[in-house]
Amino acid sequence: MRKLLVFQHVAAEPLGTLDQQFRSAGFRIRYTNFSRQPEAEPDVRRYHGLVVLGGPMSAELSDRHPHIEFERAAIREAIGLGMPVLGICLGAQLIAASLGARPLRRAAPEIGWFEVAPTAAAESDPLFAHLAPREHVFQWHNDTFTLPAGAVRLAQSARCAQQAFRYGDSVYGLQFHLEVDTSLIRRWLTTPSYLKELEEQPDAGDAATLLAATEKHIGRLHTLSEAVFGEFIRRFYQTRRRVALASR
Repeated sequence: MRKLLVFQHVAAEPLGTLDQQFRSAGFRIRYTNFSRQPEAEPDVRRYHGLVVLGGPMSAELSDRHPHIEFERAAIREAIGLGMPVLGICLGAQLIAASLGARPLRRAAPEIGWFEVAPTAAAESDPLFAHLAPREHVFQWHNDTFTLPAGAVRLAQSARCAQQAFRYGDSVYGLQFHLEVDTSLIRRWLTTPSYLKELEEQPDAGDAATLLAATEKHIGRLHTLSEAVFGEFIRRFYQTRRRVALASR
């Protein structure tokens, strides 16, 4: 059985629909939730791949979140081992930072449904070739990042140049949330800290506006999620680990 390590930062941001995709593919999943165990330091060598999820903190090193330094080092190790690595939102920012890119603060958050466009490079990418020339995806982020040296930009938007990138053959960063479903979006819209952030951005609309847009776009998002993440899961069977799994 293949084993997946997941770095989680807040309880409200789990794997979402990606959880069932991995389980259906026969994976055993271990979550490390740094909000509950900030001192945790799981050994990435014991796993076949790594997924780094979103969260409200910055990808820059911080005394308030010392686990960020560990995560960046663990991501570098996983990449060095040739493991498939996926980052979502903050996770993408952490992958970029671990590869030497600079985290950047946006002038205003992106919250809600926004249009993104695949780049020319996406046409030949096994994951992003599934995207149409324009796609509406769900966003909830304050920060962005510069493109890491050697990485390939796969998606962009009018508001944010770094919407998705690939590094090597099996490392992907997605600034947007393909893993959400309606219930998870509703959860965010009833979580006080998330709701406060939404209320502070009047151009994002209110919860009712976001839910109406969700009803319109969620079906297509699920189709993309199945296709894009399905191809990512296949990376686990097409890449070769440089070292054997560490023993217990």
